[in-house]
Amino acid sequence: MLLTTFLDTADRCACKPAVRDESRELTYNQLVSRAAALARIVASESSRPNVGVLLPSSTDAVAAFYAILWTGRVVVPLNVLLNPSEISTIVQDAGVDLILSCSALEKVVELLPAQAVFLDRLPQGPPPAPSGPPRFPAVPESKPDDLAVILYTSGTTATPRGVCLSHNNLHSNASATVRHVLLRDDDRFLGVLPLSHSFGLLATLILPTLFGATVEYQTRFQPVEVLRALAGGGISVFMAAASMFAAIARVKNISSDMLRGLRIAVSGGEALPDAVFKDCRTRLDLAILQGYGLTETSPVVSVNQPWAHRPGTIGLPIPDVEVSIRNEQGQALPPDEQGEVCVRGPNVMQGYLNRPQDTAAVLMPDGWLRTGDLGRQDADGYTMITGRKKELIIVAGENVFPREIENVLDEHPAVSQSAVIGVPDRRRGEIVVGFVVPKDGAEVSAIELREHCRRRLASFKVPRQIIVHRDLPRGPTGKIAKRLLPRTVGVTEVLVSPKP
Repeated sequence: MLLTTFLDTADRCACKPAVRDESRELTYNQLVSRAAALARIVASESSRPNVGVLLPSSTDAVAAFYAILWTGRVVVPLNVLLNPSEISTIVQDAGVDLILSCSALEKVVELLPAQAVFLDRLPQGPPPAPSGPPRFPAVPESKPDDLAVILYTSGTTATPRGVCLSHNNLHSNASATVRHVLLRDDDRFLGVLPLSHSFGLLATLILPTLFGATVEYQTRFQPVEVLRALAGGGISVFMAAASMFAAIARVKNISSDMLRGLRIAVSGGEALPDAVFKDCRTRLDLAILQGYGLTETSPVVSVNQPWAHRPGTIGLPIPDVEVSIRNEQGQALPPDEQGEVCVRGPNVMQGYLNRPQDTAAVLMPDGWLRTGDLGRQDADGYTMITGRKKELIIVAGENVFPREIENVLDEHPAVSQSAVIGVPDRRRGEIVVGFVVPKDGAEVSAIELREHCRRRLASFKVPRQIIVHRDLPRGPTGKIAKRLLPRTVGVTEVLVSPKP
């Protein structure tokens, strides 16, 4: 289903640029030829249903994705930022026997329990045909519910879980997103998100190549390089994490003229702080459209539309997807009441690989998915995410939502980004601990930040400890990894000034 749609698009857009990176640009015709050549290798080297891809965002990553589907196998994207032992756990859980990778990652691949093919060591062009059009492998028959991708996510736990997504999960999500935001086949996307992440895979690989757009990839997120690409005027769609937008806004001598060609800017993968939205709007005249999704929903659930934008919300659900706010008993709540965000639609996953109990815990019999996120929905259907159920902090019986405190910390002029967690306390059950990354060139103390919070928050919400660091542990999209923050708790308040 995904492959046949891609091939139909490639036939229609044969000579149009499809993908580009630092080393090459491929038309749709050339991308099909590259995928076909890799499909023959996958078919001969793998005897199992699942094949791994350990590659940076690049033209070869796209070719590898469609090559694996061309053999009727399932794609298992692997995160290049994980260490070999973490990747090995995923490889073993998914039963992968072949990994498509590149020479730059050879030392990592050598430590994995699977053989590898290094794509940069293969001929880059298709083999010459004796006569007539090239002969491609037969296209396998795939049903909508056939498994297409297994994406591993740790979520709020340390144990990776394989999210099983079908052809229809991903195809329907891409199609609905295109209709919802009115994306066009003449759009040019800038791809900086990792393709091992659900947001990056859907937004900068599947979505554009299914409807005939062009994607320009950067293997690493570097704010100055991103600005250089955007300033060229050719990029019209940029989808990134909030932390990436924050880093771009901090670049010196940036101006709104650099973004004159940008038609749509979408933030996803993590919460968009009010301070980041306001900074981009004030300095760059850029209205970032906040969206929302999960790996388990392929991933897009909702996104603001340029003509119906409500800042502070995640917009309206995309077509064919429902969002409902529910209580602990699974009953729908009226507008403006807080509860768990639940989602139903063709984008909802099949389940977690080899984890029936985990699947049953989040998938209700009537098809609703419990997301674990807390939110409110207004009478018009716009949803505001207020926090995570598992991140709820209970201080002496009082509920404290980290998002509220993070918004207050982010308002301080010296703060670039913040994260708040709860840690156990014998007297109060839990206490609030804040982590802050200061802006470049700024200095701020924990005492100053606590006083800032006291002026805006109830006393039980004010962090008992604030740790200031130049950076914090992050995931593949730059999102702060909160589950790793407790390792730094217990030291005295750290007052680290950033490097000049």
